[in-house]
Amino acid sequence: MMAGRYTAIGITVTVLAALPLAVTSNEVMMFLILSLMFALLGQAWNILGGYAGQFSFGHAAFFGSGAYATATLQIHLGLNPWVAMVAAMAVGGLVGGLIGALSFRFRLRGSYFALITLAFAEVLRVIAHTSDFTGGGAGILIPLDERAANFQFESRDVFYYVILAMVAASLVLTRALEDSRLGAWMLAIRENEDSARALGVDTFRVKLTAIILSGAMAASAGVFYTQIFLYLDPGIAYGVGFSVEALLVPIIGGMGTVFGPLVGSFVLHGVDEVTKDLTGDAPGLNLALYGALLIVMLRFLPDGLMGLMGRLRRAAGRRQPQRAGRLKEARDA
Repeated sequence: MMAGRYTAIGITVTVLAALPLAVTSNEVMMFLILSLMFALLGQAWNILGGYAGQFSFGHAAFFGSGAYATATLQIHLGLNPWVAMVAAMAVGGLVGGLIGALSFRFRLRGSYFALITLAFAEVLRVIAHTSDFTGGGAGILIPLDERAANFQFESRDVFYYVILAMVAASLVLTRALEDSRLGAWMLAIRENEDSARALGVDTFRVKLTAIILSGAMAASAGVFYTQIFLYLDPGIAYGVGFSVEALLVPIIGGMGTVFGPLVGSFVLHGVDEVTKDLTGDAPGLNLALYGALLIVMLRFLPDGLMGLMGRLRRAAGRRQPQRAGRLKEARDA
């Protein structure tokens, strides 16, 4: 029974692993890579916002911290990028722990918590912009050295399989979280934090654990971004764009679901690419269409695309017995 809950993950990863066999365009391959990267970032937000109910507007704080950690460890300390990735995830978790300790200790929630995360992302952007260690406003450039041991590859296909493995790990982790006592506590806090506390749930510890996990996962997405583009500056690493992407992906796909961020990322970036193609001669119009489509989806699909799929499955399940009943009546007649 428990193994069956992971079957869908195995099938999904297998299908995604076969996609490069049918792709010959570098542009399409880059679309797939970035969609998976934002699915990973969205899954990080989903753990905190979708399951624990703590909405963050500043996940760029974790993404950028992971990105800068891996870059500076490579440049200044000569650390191997694969080792630096582990250290960068620890840094992301520490940043999450700091924000969580300050926020949750004073029971900040809702819009107050969202604004705190946004403020931290901005503070970290200013620090990175004024620090020589991070290259300041000029940014930091990682030397090109295309070796697997150096987390740099000549083929984009290899980058694709690396990020696919990272996304697969995030799916398994999220599924395991759903099946755990910690996941049940997080859902209880999301539904009613005061009631969860009254029932004996240590809400501070549970929320702190959620933001640490979320920060580490978001940092891993920052690491991957750094290794594929080999350049960072404060506006990129801590830019509001990553925070917006982090929350839109699970909202569109379905918050509090394992596959919501993955589905949402492909749909969101697919819509973005289509609108760009349709409005190529009118710069900026694609953004207006993009925003209009998002508003429509949020208005009519409050549970996201996964919620819609669930309703369709339930409707099909109700129709099946009705159809069987009509067939039996026809035979009896």
